Amino acid sequence: MTIFNALSLIGGLCLFLFGMNVMGQSLERRAGSGLRNLLGKLTSKWYAGFLTGLGVTAVIQSSSATTVMVVGFVNSGIMTLRQAINVIMGANVGTTVTSLILSLNGIEGDGLLLQLLKPDSFTPVLALVGIGYYMFSKNSKSKDTGEILLGFATLMFGMSTMSDAVAGLKDVEAFTRIFTLFENPILGVLAGAVLTAIIQSSSASVGILQALSATGSVTVGAAIPIIMGQNIGTCVTALISSVGANKNAKRAAGVHLLFNVIGTVAWLIVFWIIKLLLAPVIFTAAASEFSIFICHATFNILCTILLLPMARVLEKIVIKLVPDSSEPEIATELDERLLATPPIALDRCRKVTIDMANMSVAALRDGITALKEYTPELAESVRDAEGKTDRYEDILGTYLVRLSSLQTGDHDSAEATKLLKLISDFERISDHGVNLVESAEELRDKKIVFTDEALKELDVLYSAVEEILTLSLTAFVNDDLDAAMQVEPLEQVIDLLKEKIRTNHIVRLQQGLCTIDAGFVLSDLLTGLERTSDHCSNIAGCVIDIAHNNMNIHQSLNAARHDSDLFKTSYQGYLEKYAI
Repeated sequence: MTIFNALSLIGGLCLFLFGMNVMGQSLERRAGSGLRNLLGKLTSKWYAGFLTGLGVTAVIQSSSATTVMVVGFVNSGIMTLRQAINVIMGANVGTTVTSLILSLNGIEGDGLLLQLLKPDSFTPVLALVGIGYYMFSKNSKSKDTGEILLGFATLMFGMSTMSDAVAGLKDVEAFTRIFTLFENPILGVLAGAVLTAIIQSSSASVGILQALSATGSVTVGAAIPIIMGQNIGTCVTALISSVGANKNAKRAAGVHLLFNVIGTVAWLIVFWIIKLLLAPVIFTAAASEFSIFICHATFNILCTILLLPMARVLEKIVIKLVPDSSEPEIATELDERLLATPPIALDRCRKVTIDMANMSVAALRDGITALKEYTPELAESVRDAEGKTDRYEDILGTYLVRLSSLQTGDHDSAEATKLLKLISDFERISDHGVNLVESAEELRDKKIVFTDEALKELDVLYSAVEEILTLSLTAFVNDDLDAAMQVEPLEQVIDLLKEKIRTNHIVRLQQGLCTIDAGFVLSDLLTGLERTSDHCSNIAGCVIDIAHNNMNIHQSLNAARHDSDLFKTSYQGYLEKYAI
């Protein structure tokens, strides 16, 4: 083997790993909503979790990535430990899809159909179609499709380059002796584990083994222990990912390690017994790319058959290994591990934003209640909610900015932009809730009393604000366009109510029926409630924009005010409903 062969091997390996990475990420983006729906249907039934793990891994071409996702889901509370166990087992079977695809390189024969099945025949066509999609399509999904095809073509080209580079090693006696050593099962397991731990992908390490099989020096007896070791090596990624996670996430990573170690030990003993007692001829035969796939698939399926019925036992073992701590854990709302799957990370952001929205709206409503019936407990709960929404805004803002920097589809990108805009509005609504509490405390401390007429007017305004809060929250949580369209006309009516109440107060002040101190507090109240309605208008505007694939809120709201018969009808209805 010359220096040029070594360079070709390194180059082929780089292309292989790069192509696998590009294809996996593009498949993930292309199937983003599908992955989200698949996980949404996940139940505690073992077969549902198993098929989910198998399906997701078959799509993204990496059991390591799937397991890291699972650790993130468990850490975020999206998935229970029991569900995670079944998904991890499915992921181990799903990873064999990659070795099946790579085994196509070993197809031999002169028939037309066989020739068409060989990657050398169809990979150039896929690359041509892929570059066409990638360069000339403006649609993000089409570009993702192009990247999938280009990634696959790059992967197969790298695989072919590696095979060609090592082909000359079949005549090198030293190389043959190396693989003779690996026929010792313990050494084979260690070699597979170390290689996979270094490149952090069992799919890639199996591909490298398939490329080396082109030398004819790799026997089936040597390949089987290496494949077993690769399953242990792939656990390193999940174990690293679990560092800093909660106890259940650590347990999920532990299950992954236990599953592979127990499966490897059990079937390694069986393999050793068969080898010593029966010494089948197949173990000394040269391994091919297809036979390596068969060994890989068979081993993973056998591990699953052995350990799937023992899921409860595995769960009990990891709970013993990672016991409950005496101190309560704080749940992690947004886990960085989810950024590996942007569609799912975005879905989690939306759920956390919904929690934030409910909390901020509740804070504003409690603020209104405090104006009517103040209690220290109520005031404390409003301030506590406002502090939590501040934290939500910081966490979500940082997370969404990082998410926006990743490659996502057009719809997901627009959704991330929408959430970034909305969290500011929800945070400000909770701030106004605290402002209302402060006004209530000022009224109590200074013994200020509004006139009966002012209280009646404020009750009308409170009702209008509570309705606009309900409408905007419903519009956001349920993507309810009808509710969103009702917000802007009500916001305009609230603006009029504010001005009318302020004018009426000035008249009462001139008549000596009200005090200047009461006027200051009333002005603060009116400003806070009117600005709350403005934020509700922004929220509804974002919902309308996303529905029309447009992120220009002012343009949408102006169009609604001037061009919509619905706006005029709703506006008139609210004028009558909240007349003072």
